[in-house]
Amino acid sequence: MDWLQRVWFTFWDKLVAVTGSVKGIGSVAGAIMLYLIVTVGLGIYWSSEQEPFEVTSVAVQKADGSEQPVIGSATVSSLIRITETMLDKPGGYLSNDRLPPGLWLDNIPNWEFGVLVQARDMSRAMRKDFSRSQSQSTEDVDLKGAEPLLHFDNNSWLLPSSEGEYRKAVKYLRAYETRLTDPQQQDAQFYARADNLRGWLADVSTRLGSLSQRLSASVGQKRVNTDLAGEADARQSTSVSSELEVKTSWTEIDDVFYEARGTAWALIHLLKAVEVDFATALEKKNALISLRQIVRELEATQSTIWSPMILNGTEFGLLSNHSLVMASYISRANAAIIDLRSLLEQG
Repeated sequence: MDWLQRVWFTFWDKLVAVTGSVKGIGSVAGAIMLYLIVTVGLGIYWSSEQEPFEVTSVAVQKADGSEQPVIGSATVSSLIRITETMLDKPGGYLSNDRLPPGLWLDNIPNWEFGVLVQARDMSRAMRKDFSRSQSQSTEDVDLKGAEPLLHFDNNSWLLPSSEGEYRKAVKYLRAYETRLTDPQQQDAQFYARADNLRGWLADVSTRLGSLSQRLSASVGQKRVNTDLAGEADARQSTSVSSELEVKTSWTEIDDVFYEARGTAWALIHLLKAVEVDFATALEKKNALISLRQIVRELEATQSTIWSPMILNGTEFGLLSNHSLVMASYISRANAAIIDLRSLLEQG
């Protein structure tokens, strides 16, 4: 071990030469220790997830003095709120951080991505369906500006930054909200029809289905290939085996889990807003209870995590498997969404 001692003393001599004294070395070590303590503390604080907020609808004063919520205001305001929460929570937007402690964190950036995907899907549905009366109608000018900005790269930190582009999108959404709630401006509309709602719910169902599969694959599964099931003449680009081995990498288990948490958090608010704006259509289809049950299933995904880490035990092993529990709630919510879409399709 003589060579190791020589290396150590050489390093020590160099450090003394740079700092000027042994006391200087202590000062440097103390500064580094203080920096690490502060960054670890900030990392713990920044890793806290957000509490739910109250979904409200903007009311307008009518000529007779009565107030009536503007159709679409709850959905728009909720979309704005979840996007701003993603940007303004403790630590701000962390997905594109290049310095500690944000650089060390991955759970909250994945939570942010889950929220962002739902914001993107809702902004697209508003631009494509909710704000248009029919296929030949023109797009709303503000929604046309907001939607592509929310689809900007979520990992860009400079020129332009992700959060900078998302804040521009929020400005467009606020402009649309202002026009929507102004009785004098009739060019901004929100059409709360059952067919519009079915289109957005189809996107939600697809997202939840993918998350459920990725969560369930935390323990690894052999699955029958059902890609072409249900249609005898269906074809696909590349042939694959009849059985598939599906397993989420152990390094990605917590990433998928927190992405699902963020997705569910955003959907809870958007679905509550939909309940307000589409109340008439939902009541006509006797579908309000179905929507509330979906929200109830998603709220269960937000329960406090008492474990210091996301565990990946086997299905019936000694340790719990947080991913399988999350997959259960997500799958049940997805099944309820499929039933809700069927209800909305009925006359």
